[in-house]
Amino acid sequence: MSAPLLAARGITHVYTGKPALDGVDFTVRAGEVHALMGQNGAGKSTLIKVLTGVESPRAGEMALGGSRIVPTSTLHAQQLGISTVYQEVNLCPNLSVAENIFAGRQPMKPWPRGGGIDWRTLNSRALGLLRGLDVDIDVRRELGSYPVAIQQMVAIARAIDISARVLILDEPTSSLDSEEVERLFAALRRLRSQGLGIVFVTHFLDQVYAISDRITVLRNGKLVGEWPVEDLDHAALIAAMVGRTPEAPPVACGATGDAPAAPGTPVLSARGLARRGSVNGVNLDVRRGEILGVAGLLGSGRTEVARLLFGLDRADAGSVAVQGQEVVLHDPAQAIAHGLGFCPEERKTEGVVEDLSIRDNIVLTLQARAGLWRRLPAAHVREITDRLAKLLDIRAPDLDGTIGTLSGGNQQKCMIARALATQPCLLILDEPTRGIDVAGKAEIMNQLVALAREGLAIVFISAEIEELLRVSTRITVMRDRVQAGTLAGDCGEEAVYAMIAAAPAPVSP
Repeated sequence: MSAPLLAARGITHVYTGKPALDGVDFTVRAGEVHALMGQNGAGKSTLIKVLTGVESPRAGEMALGGSRIVPTSTLHAQQLGISTVYQEVNLCPNLSVAENIFAGRQPMKPWPRGGGIDWRTLNSRALGLLRGLDVDIDVRRELGSYPVAIQQMVAIARAIDISARVLILDEPTSSLDSEEVERLFAALRRLRSQGLGIVFVTHFLDQVYAISDRITVLRNGKLVGEWPVEDLDHAALIAAMVGRTPEAPPVACGATGDAPAAPGTPVLSARGLARRGSVNGVNLDVRRGEILGVAGLLGSGRTEVARLLFGLDRADAGSVAVQGQEVVLHDPAQAIAHGLGFCPEERKTEGVVEDLSIRDNIVLTLQARAGLWRRLPAAHVREITDRLAKLLDIRAPDLDGTIGTLSGGNQQKCMIARALATQPCLLILDEPTRGIDVAGKAEIMNQLVALAREGLAIVFISAEIEELLRVSTRITVMRDRVQAGTLAGDCGEEAVYAMIAAAPAPVSP
């Protein structure tokens, strides 16, 4: 076995008196993809922050290529040869694709040609990097004009160009469809063959086995173990992560051929809902006690439907009725007033306010509804947040601490808690389990089923068909921004994929 390229020994780090890492060892070898696994709050994010100079460990040491290193910032880590792509894209949407890739490292024209940025070289090099990832786009366009998946690939291209030795990918596939994942994996295999050490953090177990050479598992801030990928099967990996074999979530009523949700006036109805350049002709009915799953590939229109239903975007055509009464949803405030709750896909840019406490983030919508000058009573805030934190198993040493200190999965649970705090009649969840570990996903799906059984209507959008089949009463399928059809919750994966692949046609709910 080759000597470690990057070695961390005895890494210990503490947040607010509670160890986030406790004597963790971690090694990455040249020419390998090393999966870093664990539940939310296991210490993965903290370890990445230590490796990249964001945090300074309380104890332990690191070496790169056999030489001791003490990275003091992300820039210093990059200069050493350690680069990171985080789950949320941290780029500048107002700059071009090429400018984002080479920000701070722009090629310059030599004197006496006048100096300044060599735009031809910059654009040419950016195009070459992206084509190496099988992405062919206009690198002169603003990054913000491209979808999240393309932005993620741009972030990866930037990291690949910066990093000479170690590349850390934190949930790089969370916004990519299956074809884009395959293109990314092809690029990673090329980089691996060139001797790069790659750290791969993901919650998609199948992807771990598709690309990884070794697996390290953390639990509760401690090292559980390190294994060659062929020595750890799916069941053993899950057991190592959670300390037990997690139970499969229960199936919602109707998902296995039981009686469908009770008839009657739908909590929400949409007829012919459309927005130019977004989606066209969407028909939905969601009744009390029903979980309506929304399936489709990336870019199929899933998120666009959620945005129209919650008033984030205005429809050009069609109608929406809540509790039998037609409503016009010009903005989210009107949607909330009509009893709708929403959890967005992009928690960083559209959800969490990192400088506020966990409690303030959970009650943010309630406070906005009460008004700026009518502060919610502290006892009321504490009662709501304590109850929802327990309900969703939000793991935090102190709910009065800032939400930015939480792992991504626990931040996602806080966004669900915020939506539930308004006591909605219908809850719209856009990828609520994105970035959540196996046990966390089971907990969230269990809770959704329990809420539905209590009468809550839920629209559940997910890229993972298996999740939809486990909890949905019915599943509506989006394809090319048109509603392809609606299936029973017990239809099976093949039926969903067949409808995704078939030509869409206008349907009834």
